[in-house]
Parts: sequence; C-alpha cells; structure tokens
Amino acid sequence: MADISVVGVVGAGTMGSGIAHVFARSGLRVLLCDVEQRFLDRALAQIRTNLGREAAKGKLPEAEIELALARITPTVDREALAEAEFAVEAAPERFELKTEIFRSLDRILPRDAILASNTSSISITRLAAQTQRPAQVIGMHFFNPVPVMALVEVVRGLATSDATFAATHALAAPLGKTPVEVHDAPGFVSNRVLMPLINEAAFAVMEGVAAPEAVDQVFKLGMAHPMGPLTLADFIGLDVCMDILRVLQEGYGDPKYRPCPLLVRMVDAGWLGRKSGRGFYTYPQ
Repeated sequence: MADISVVGVVGAGTMGSGIAHVFARSGLRVLLCDVEQRFLDRALAQIRTNLGREAAKGKLPEAEIELALARITPTVDREALAEAEFAVEAAPERFELKTEIFRSLDRILPRDAILASNTSSISITRLAAQTQRPAQVIGMHFFNPVPVMALVEVVRGLATSDATFAATHALAAPLGKTPVEVHDAPGFVSNRVLMPLINEAAFAVMEGVAAPEAVDQVFKLGMAHPMGPLTLADFIGLDVCMDILRVLQEGYGDPKYRPCPLLVRMVDAGWLGRKSGRGFYTYPQ
C-alpha cells in the first residue's frame, strides 16, 4: 500500500493517547476518536504535558509541541475516520467491545486500509474474522508509557497478509519503535510470560511468603529488573492483569493461569493500582 499519512486511533485512554502522541510526533495526521468529548479533552491535555516533558529533556524542539498537537483531530464521530489509511483500536480488553469497533471500522474505512489492534492478549485471528478484510487485520501492541517504551509487538493473525505485516512493520520505525514479529496466541509473548510472573508474586504475598516490598526487592536486586512485578502490576492496573490472566486461562485451558484469589479480591475492592490510589502499594491522588 502507499505511504500512510492519515491514521485513526479509537480510544483516548492511557494507551490510545500515547499512540496518538507518537503518531503525531512522527508527522502523521491523527484522527483520535472516543465516545465522549471529556475523554478527548483529557487525552489532549496529557499529550501536551508529555510533549512538554520531551521538550524539557531536549528530545523534541519546543516549537514541535504545537505542531504535533495541530496534527491531532479529536472526534466523537467514528464516521470521521473514513479518510484514515490505517487505524489502531485501543479500547478496553473486552472481545465484544473490540468486535463492535472492528465491524464499524471495516464499514467506514477505505477498502485497502489496515485495521490494527493494540490488544495485549485477545486473538487477532478472532478479531479479523469479524471483518470483511481479515488479510488486512494485525496486532500492533504498544507498551506503556507509549512515548517512552521502544517495543511494539507486531502480531500476525492466521489470515494476516505479508503486505499488511510489511506496512505495519515499516510504520513502527518512524515512531521510534522497534517492531518484533510474533504470531497470534493468547497473551502473545509479552503477557504470556509476564502475567504468570505477576500472578505468582501475588500468590507469594497471599501465602505469607513475603511482603510486596520484599518480593519486588528480590527482582530488582537479584534479577536486575527496573521495577518489581507487584510495582509493575500496580502500574499496569490490577484489573487489566486479571483480565489478561483470564484470557490466558480460557485460551490455553490451563489452570496455571488462574488469577490469584488475592488479586481477584483486590480488584473487587476497587484496589486497581496507581489509577485508583491503592493496589499492592498506596499512591497519593
């Protein structure tokens, strides 16, 4: 396909706003869509803040802040994405919600446009099957915080064409990302390996083996991890971790992915990590 100049991003939460940020920073026009204007306003404010941080660190010319922001068009009307040549869905990890989005994007976008998902665990093959263009559906899994983290998992579904993969792989480089090819499987590589680690760390706390601080210190000092698994879980969101574990449990049919009961209780209590002010640790709001 021709060079991509206009991209759509569906979902203006933490991940969607970060994805819009890196696309706009690289010179692409971005159509950022969400269901309510307040979500878009919050996303644009966060993008402005993050661009400012990059400029303060000398990673971005000060003049580029307003130019990048001007490339982002916020909209609550999904039909406005009709001119996008590439779209990334960044909605919560619920298959039914993503299915609705993919079916509408399939109807709205040009026939040669690529539909990508930022899903961290849901099957790209299943999502592709909801569309009339399965060969043009792919996973583009960014990592949080998107403007900082270099990795993008580029996930090939069963029907993903070589042309779709090549275009998506090529799109990652101007964003300052390193694309890594993986094939469709629950949790891909990142979360298939990471979530059992987080889950076992939660079991260690639940069973009284060690306090959260001690578990994290073991991994920071003994395995040279920049942060421990429970600090990372709080950063990701305990509800997100639990959802991914359930996708893994269902996808593989293996009880080793069963979410730790302590993790489930914390989510039930609304202790979701940094975003709620309390998880394995407490955070000022």
